[in-house]
Amino acid sequence: MINFLNLIYPNVCGFCNKIIFNGNICNKCYIKIKSMQNLYKLNCKGKYFDNGYSIFKYEGLIRNKIIDYKFNNKAYLYKSFGEILIKNKKIYGILKKYDIIIPVPISKKRKLKRGYNQTELIAGFLSKNMKIQYERKALIKTKNIISQSQLTKKQRIKNVQGAFKIKNINKIKNKKILLLDDIYTTGSTANECSKILKEAKANNICILTIAKD
Repeated sequence: MINFLNLIYPNVCGFCNKIIFNGNICNKCYIKIKSMQNLYKLNCKGKYFDNGYSIFKYEGLIRNKIIDYKFNNKAYLYKSFGEILIKNKKIYGILKKYDIIIPVPISKKRKLKRGYNQTELIAGFLSKNMKIQYERKALIKTKNIISQSQLTKKQRIKNVQGAFKIKNINKIKNKKILLLDDIYTTGSTANECSKILKEAKANNICILTIAKD
């Protein structure tokens, strides 16, 4: 059914900017994007998280759109990425297994500069459309760190140590948690967040990212 407000303020496809009246990605782009999807299982060996998945490789069109989303002031892309995740039947099934969705936090300084936390926006979209509890402030970042993209694997691990903390343990204890991020590279950030969540007695943790490097 067409939302009549969209007749006045129509949506645009996040990938080609074509005007559309339903959803956030046009059929043509969705078919193209769907052909690029896969369910990549992340390596959990020696990690604090129990499961992990990505649906794209961090390359080509997906890489360009994630960069646009994070650094080129295109916050509206969260709807397109959120819709892609929900439409993926395997990801949808995984999401439904978890009690809480938590976005990987960014520092207050970075959020102020960017204007938004890109992962928070997608987590909120998933929560609203799938009726999953969303805890935006349960896990917080307590210090500014060097951007992980500038560092080696060894430096990344050290860089994120002590960078996160739990604000409300009662919201974490005995819960199955889906931790959402945009890109998985070495897993240092995801693992540090998972460590803190496990220390707060989280029952099970799954990492979900849009893409893996």
